[in-house]
Order: sequence, then structure tokens, then C-alpha cells
Amino acid sequence: MSQARIMLIDNEEGLCRMMEAVLSDSDYQVKSYTRSVQAVADFTAGSYDLVITDIKMPEMDGIEVLRHIRDRDPEIPVIVITAFATVELSIQALRQGAYDMLTKPFEPDELLYRVKNALQHQHLVDENRELKEELSGRFCFENIVGTSEPLQQLLTKVAKVAVRDTSALITGESGTGKELIAQAIHYNSTRSASRFVALNCGALPDNILESELFGYRKGAFTGATENRRGLLEAANGGTLFLDEVGNLPMNVQMTLLRFLQEQEFLRIGEREPIRVDVRIISATNLDLQKATANGTFREDLFYRLNVINLHLPPLRERVEDIPLLANRFISEQNNKFGTEVKGLTPEALSAIKGYLWPGNIRQLKNVIEAAMTLTTDAFIGLPVLGQLIEISGDISPINEADYASALARFETEYLNRLLRKHGSNVEAAAAEAGMNMATIYRKLKKRDIDKGNLPQ
Repeated sequence: MSQARIMLIDNEEGLCRMMEAVLSDSDYQVKSYTRSVQAVADFTAGSYDLVITDIKMPEMDGIEVLRHIRDRDPEIPVIVITAFATVELSIQALRQGAYDMLTKPFEPDELLYRVKNALQHQHLVDENRELKEELSGRFCFENIVGTSEPLQQLLTKVAKVAVRDTSALITGESGTGKELIAQAIHYNSTRSASRFVALNCGALPDNILESELFGYRKGAFTGATENRRGLLEAANGGTLFLDEVGNLPMNVQMTLLRFLQEQEFLRIGEREPIRVDVRIISATNLDLQKATANGTFREDLFYRLNVINLHLPPLRERVEDIPLLANRFISEQNNKFGTEVKGLTPEALSAIKGYLWPGNIRQLKNVIEAAMTLTTDAFIGLPVLGQLIEISGDISPINEADYASALARFETEYLNRLLRKHGSNVEAAAAEAGMNMATIYRKLKKRDIDKGNLPQ
């Protein structure tokens, strides 16, 4: 870490030199002034990490110095020194933006302690600001890769939804990037300064899901050894993203509905309701309208969540985006591992454009990462790609009139081959396909595939 740069202002030359020596001995880079007017004239934003100034000085007192400094650099911490630490003076200094006040006389250790605290505090402020800027940039709409018409239409709608503080339901197949869209909504909304909290409703058992979402009171059930706030409280002021919301059990659906209606809920084991201000964005790869019809999802909750519907098209409907996404993933892997893979061969590019990608963007990313691990060439070619996905003899994109039949035939063949490869181990098959286990099981049921009796 580079040396912290400190501007020191005190018209008492002896004290000024003593503080300069103490700070320099502790490896700080110090520039001292005995004339406050000169110090203010020389100060420019970004040239120092901390300013220490006396209050009582001729020409320009410390409060005026503080005001000038903070006008030019609102973020810089300023420590004021005084021999007359009255309440009125403290209030005045704090109102002008002083970080701390040091009363004369003081020991060198006290000076070093205050300086260290001020710099650490500023370091945390800078880190937090940089993180927010990074997140805002990472999830801006321009950074969502794709130029296809379906995606651009969706992003136009997402941009409008972001500024409207209402519930939204994101639908689409597994691996299409639903959480990325939810994050883009949050970081482009008025809630971007607060937390984005995500919960995968399909990854937790029912009894844990309720306590994770709403929290609980100590002693509410066996194992509740302390009070714990839930994710709804953690997201207060921000956004709660409920992924795979179609997997919520009925009792949790009812409690969530009550929250959406009243903006309050009960922790498990408590009687006093808790009010929070949270925007709910949910996502599902299920047909929730069908789920409401068969009674597995509450119709009233569906309408509360589905105020705005955002449907993410599958990758096979965004063929022109596939090369762009592949190049993005190649670039990310090159940056991460210091490799220099330049792209895909023309044949490999045609192959990935003609492949149906049942696992969508997540599967494409996994395949690119695996291909870059296996390849020894500057370009990823068909021999490497063929180890990871099925490449047909004709590598031009599929063009059949009966698209639904073609997709059904492909999925059946793909799942059978995948299960045979992994000895009917659904978890291993799901990992390779880039899908979660629930999605695999649904597809097996949909295609009438018995994993214990696979065709050879």
C-alpha cells in the first residue's frame, strides 16, 4: 500500500514540526504549513488523503480552512485541533464536515491513533463506493451481451421496469440469466444504494426456507438458540430476489402474500409484526399459471408477484447472440488464467450456433470454460468441442417446420445419452448440462424417460 499523504496546518511552528516528525516516523508522507492561507491555496482535490488543521490561527481560522477544503474535496477526512474544545465549537466543526477533533495538549500516540482511525474509515468509504460503482457498471444494461431482437425488446422493457418500484416476475428456462436481469433491475433502480439479497427457493427444505425468509425468535423451535433476522429484514430498503419461486410451499406462499399486502410479517415465534420496505423480484422456469390451475401455487400470490412479467428467451431463439456470448466467456477466462485463446474456428462457431443448448447460457459458459481447459491451440476447434457437446454431421443450424417435434426429439436423445454416460446419476448429468436437478427431473417426466431403463 502507498504512503498516506497528510496535509498538516498549525501556526505554532514548534508543534507543527513535532507532529510532522511523529507522523513521518510512522511512514506517513507529510506536507506541513504554518500559514493557513498558503495551505488552502496549495490544496487540490485528490492530492491528500487526510488534512489536520488547528482551529485558532491568524489570517484564516480552522473552521474556514475546513470549509474551503471540503468544498474542493467533499470526501477527504479532516481532523481539527483545538485547545478550547467547547460543545459549540465541536458542533460547528462537525457541521462543516470535520471527521474528528483532537484537544491540546495530546500525546504522540493519541495523534497517531486518531490519524489511523480517520484513514481506515476513509479506506472503507472508498472501498464501498468503488464496489457500488463496480456493481452498477457490471449490471448496467449495456453489459448484458446480445444484439438479437428478442433480447433488445426485453432490455427496453427492463429499463422501464427498473425505475418503477413494483413487483416483477422473470420467466424463462433454466440457465437463461434470470438473476442477472434481476440484478440489472436493482442496480438501475432507486434502491441501488441498498442490498440485493437472493434466495433460491428450490435449494432449501421447506422447514428451513420459512425461517431463512422470515427469521425466528430464540426458542421458537428446537435448535433456535438465538434471535435471527430473515432475508426480508436483511433486504430492508433494497431488493429481495426469489429464484425458483414456484417451489415455495403453501404455508410460505400464504405468509409472503400477507407481506406483499401489508408490508409486514411475523418472525417465527413472535407476535409483534415487523415492517420493512422491500421490493420483491421473483423468477421461475415453471408455468405458474398451470400451477395455479392445479392448486400447487396460490392464484392471488401469482397476481401479486406478476405485476410485470419479463420473459427471457432461450438461447436457441437468440442464435446471433451465441458468438458474442462465447467471445465474452473466452475473454473472461483469458483474463482469469492468463491464457491467449483467440476464439473458435469457423467450423466450431457453426457448431455452437447449430446446437440447441438445453442448458442455455449457463451451459454455453461451462462448455467454453471446459474447451479452454482442453485445447492446446489458439482457436477452439471441432475435435475439442465434440468432447463436450453432440455435433451433428450437418453443422448448419437446424431448420425444421415442426420445431416443437425437433426440440422434443433432441431433448429425449440428449437426456438419454447424458444419463447413460453418467450411469443414471441425475446429479452428475445435471452438473454437466448446467441445469439444476429439479429441471432435469421435470424434463425426464415430460419426455417419459425412465432413468432405470434407458435405451441402448
